[in-house]
Amino acid sequence: MAGTAPADAPAQATNLWTVLAHRGSDALSITSIPSAPGALPILGHSIPLLRDPVGFVSSLPALGPLARLHVGRRSVVMVSTPNLAWHVLINDRIFDKGGPLYERARDLVGDGLAVCPHRLHRRLRRLCQPSFHPDRVAGYVPRIATVAEEMAASWHDGQVIDLHAEMTAFARRSVVETLFTADALPAETERTLEEDLETLATGVVRKALTPRSLDRLPTPFNRRYRRASQRLRRSLIALVVTRRAADADRGDLLSRLITAVDDASGPARVLTDEEVTDQIITFFGAGVESTADTLTWALLLLAGRPKVAVRLQSEGDALAAGRTPTVERLRALKDTAHVVAETLRLYPPGWLMTREVARPTELGGHHLVPGTTVAWSSYLIHRHPGIYAHPDHFVPDRWHDLKPDRGTYLAFGGGARKCIGDQVGLIQTTLALAAISSRWRLEPVTAREPRIRAGVDLRPRDAHLRVRARRGPGSPPPGNVRTSAGDAAPTGSALH
Repeated sequence: MAGTAPADAPAQATNLWTVLAHRGSDALSITSIPSAPGALPILGHSIPLLRDPVGFVSSLPALGPLARLHVGRRSVVMVSTPNLAWHVLINDRIFDKGGPLYERARDLVGDGLAVCPHRLHRRLRRLCQPSFHPDRVAGYVPRIATVAEEMAASWHDGQVIDLHAEMTAFARRSVVETLFTADALPAETERTLEEDLETLATGVVRKALTPRSLDRLPTPFNRRYRRASQRLRRSLIALVVTRRAADADRGDLLSRLITAVDDASGPARVLTDEEVTDQIITFFGAGVESTADTLTWALLLLAGRPKVAVRLQSEGDALAAGRTPTVERLRALKDTAHVVAETLRLYPPGWLMTREVARPTELGGHHLVPGTTVAWSSYLIHRHPGIYAHPDHFVPDRWHDLKPDRGTYLAFGGGARKCIGDQVGLIQTTLALAAISSRWRLEPVTAREPRIRAGVDLRPRDAHLRVRARRGPGSPPPGNVRTSAGDAAPTGSALH
């Protein structure tokens, strides 16, 4: 690639190489990239990013394919087009994991697979991959299905549920089953995981947008965040040590992490206790938040569209009427898969991510020097008018004839750093929707559209729905479900 230093260029020659790379080129410097208006001294654009991050980021494409914003004194180059975003993702040696969010996340998860730098990634990926082998994933399905059925069975007719709270509880329990198996995880450790990970997951974005010097202030938030981080790591290290000493494969993800071997890594051929702990925190945090948010949005979208919901009910009935769910049986739930795909398009997890330039390079006709932070947003790419018809509308039927393109559908990222647990997340979401659809119709309790609360993921605020039993005295049998007058709701109406 033009402007890229040779792989063996010594670190001390970076400045010289940068100068040489700039000579004889028509590329422009970063200062020629349009800057977003409204930056404040010292704070930059931190205030609009905290107040209305989705609105602020959505305004940036009007400035061009690239735009500059400022987080504190740090300049960030925002990528707004699919081709440039894909270029950043597939060249992970040049555009390494970095930026304010990743720096803060590493304080929390150490060298977790999702945040570790490129120099560590390939080894960690090889050691984590067996935990997500298709044969291993198939063993997780019955456990997740049981948790989904228990959740759906716990509701009663006419109940108004706090949708996000219910989906978070389901996601936590299903991730615990996948990671540890419930019988192997002490109840006290499970409670600690839930409490501390909620504190840390909601606080990491706030940390990323505030100067590190403020960490030392004895505020209630800082004390709570620090206490949660320390307690979580202590609990998990103790669990890993105990499990390793037991030397037994319980069929869960933790057992596979402990026993994984990579002969290509020489002396570092197995994961240390600290590395296993880093991966557990990463998988737990990412699995709970992304699954809970995706399910919440999917159910909110379905509640106003009975014609779409009734098709999921038929698939849920078919799955419930059969034997134990398997990966093969889940593949038959086509309409459910389309709803999940469309929900992830509109509200992708990890909607705003950053990378850090590791070598002098060029992006969109502009020179980028090492240390430059580059941001990309799957939310922007997924709503790009040049890719999807009616991009702000919920139209799951678009996926009947459209296959997600890896360069423009980035719900799980792309390239070598694509989410390793994407299939487990899809299985969790599909099983939960099937279990709910086989028992319940969900109705809105207000005409107001939920507002977005943007953190690492996009979460709806005040998401409540009323559940109505589909079956009871005098109700139709599965496969012959009547719908309400609400069927007139347009499938393509927007909820954003």
